[in-house]
Amino acid sequence: MDPLAVEIGRGLAVAGAGLAVGLACAGSGRGIGIASQAATGVLSEKPNLFGKILILVALPGTQGFYGFITAIMLFMRSGLIAGTYTVAPGTGIALLFVGFGVGFAEYMTAIWQGEASAASISLVARREEEFGRAVLWPAMVETYAVVSLLAGILTIIFLFNDAPTANMLEYIRAAAPVAQ
Repeated sequence: MDPLAVEIGRGLAVAGAGLAVGLACAGSGRGIGIASQAATGVLSEKPNLFGKILILVALPGTQGFYGFITAIMLFMRSGLIAGTYTVAPGTGIALLFVGFGVGFAEYMTAIWQGEASAASISLVARREEEFGRAVLWPAMVETYAVVSLLAGILTIIFLFNDAPTANMLEYIRAAAPVAQ
């Protein structure tokens, strides 16, 4: 494969990894910030709720880790960590979109989870015995963050699954006669 094409593919793959982790971490920071604003008001009056509220504040932070896992998976499967990369431009474009898709989904779910956590913190402030139920609402948002992570991982695995040159377009062309 042309060295320039490999460099283009590698650059696109790295950009995808950067988007995955960057957007996810930005969303986690924003989600934790939203929940923290609710938490500080409650803790000023009820400091004994710190442990329960800390859990609710921390929940939006998981999306940052999901973006990081996506980036590491992308680096490992594409050979960027081992230095044996041969990422074709078509595959690089696909990885760029995978990184953006996962990163954007994690960004949005982290913010929504922060808002759900803030509402749950308000519930716990009024009725401490409802903590178990209060955790359920932000946990439901977490479900879709996990779905995004799994979709990203499965797509990355598909892109590098026994494809001789790790080129998605060649892989699809090889499979096209079977589909007809």
